[in-house]
Amino acid sequence: MKKISKRILILASAALTLALCSINGAATPINNEEAYTFTTWSKQTAEGYSGVIRVPEDRTKKNSRNISLHYIRFPATGEIAGPPIIYLAGGPGGSGIMAVNYRFDMFMALRKYGDVIALDQRGTGRSNDLPNCESNQIVPPLEATSDTQYIDYHRKALKECLDFWEANGVNLAAYNTLENARDLDDLRRHLGTEKMVLWGTSYGSHLSLAAVKEIEDSIDRLVLSSAEGLAQTVKLPSRTNDYLNRLQQAINQQPAAKTAYPDIKALISRVHKKLESRPLKIQIPQRDGSEVDYLLQRRDMQQIASAFIADPKSASHLLRFYRDLDQGNAPSFDKVPRRYFPSEFLQPGMPISLHPMPTAMDIASGIDKKRKAQVVDQASKSLLKDFLNFSLHYDNLAPELDLGDKFREKPVSDIPVLLLSGTLDGRTYLEGQYEAISGFKNATKITVENAGHNLLMASPEVQNTINLFMENRPVPNTHIVAELPNLAP
Repeated sequence: MKKISKRILILASAALTLALCSINGAATPINNEEAYTFTTWSKQTAEGYSGVIRVPEDRTKKNSRNISLHYIRFPATGEIAGPPIIYLAGGPGGSGIMAVNYRFDMFMALRKYGDVIALDQRGTGRSNDLPNCESNQIVPPLEATSDTQYIDYHRKALKECLDFWEANGVNLAAYNTLENARDLDDLRRHLGTEKMVLWGTSYGSHLSLAAVKEIEDSIDRLVLSSAEGLAQTVKLPSRTNDYLNRLQQAINQQPAAKTAYPDIKALISRVHKKLESRPLKIQIPQRDGSEVDYLLQRRDMQQIASAFIADPKSASHLLRFYRDLDQGNAPSFDKVPRRYFPSEFLQPGMPISLHPMPTAMDIASGIDKKRKAQVVDQASKSLLKDFLNFSLHYDNLAPELDLGDKFREKPVSDIPVLLLSGTLDGRTYLEGQYEAISGFKNATKITVENAGHNLLMASPEVQNTINLFMENRPVPNTHIVAELPNLAP
């Protein structure tokens, strides 16, 4: 047998590497990547690569500093790899890398179609080097304050934080959805691919829609859930009432829940009126085991409700709070995750603090005059008033950050888009989601009955539907029924 030369072995090895890359995407590290084992909170593991790219912080400035964007890449496993699939977290402010813990199975399943990228957007997670701001504003925890006073505390806090960030060299004007979209194109080039698939949920869908307008030729298709349109950072209060009607219909499917909650809108209204006339002194448990006194007001419940209506499971907790208050009892706020509550509610007497990325992003996406007038008018008739999206109350404080009405125009495109919407989503409402993608000629709309804002793991049929879409196959079932959680107290 003839001796095989070292050169032939090297060439053969290179050919094999290229073959693997063509079949399974980039199965070896690319520039600025290193091997990485992702371990979820539940101890599931997946091999991938941890990567970083450097992008201009502000592309409108010649001498802008560069910032680092971190991501985790899980290489494709399918026989024919398509464009990389980039996951865009919600918020704004959510970490795409952290989201792998919640949606691990979905991240792994999508590897069949291409490399799957968990990206920490600028100013989030591992891609954040900006300082948070702690203002001097403190909402009195034991004094009844009007909505006007409460909003004034927060507006003063924002003004202080704008000065703080400017004094610390933070360029808030660079933290907007347009710059975020341009980052995606830089990431695509870094990955060495002509196209990419954007997989966005909530604010991630908002970013995806902006990317269609900004870098349409770089996008192969969109997978969106709980969509937020470019003009929908502030939601219409009237649609909260419509959502509550749908929630009541779901309650009526369960005899025990129907008995406990025959009319949830009347229940909520009664409790709000009671707290308006007589706020309730309660104790807020602290992490160290102590308790702090707090005066629970009508506005507190409206803000708490604005978070808890996101999903039916959290809405069931919310209804128990209202039922307890209606019966004269203090609600068990300590029995549910702390992430649902406003920070000044969790730590009464602490100064108002703000995070730069979500603050700047929401202000930049903004609201136009016509929609603001609609929101103000509808808020007076809505059970939750105008607290669903607090950025409304920051309007006109930093007009230089607003991206303007042209940014808020909806995209028009023939890019294929799959939209998944939950009927019990109390954060991004069905009607608004359909409006957000109405400019797409090639849209597939899937309604997920009984699912809320976080619907991706609500039913195995969600993954099956995404698979069909990724395979360019018809989606015969546009109505998925997810299991309704027990809504009874």
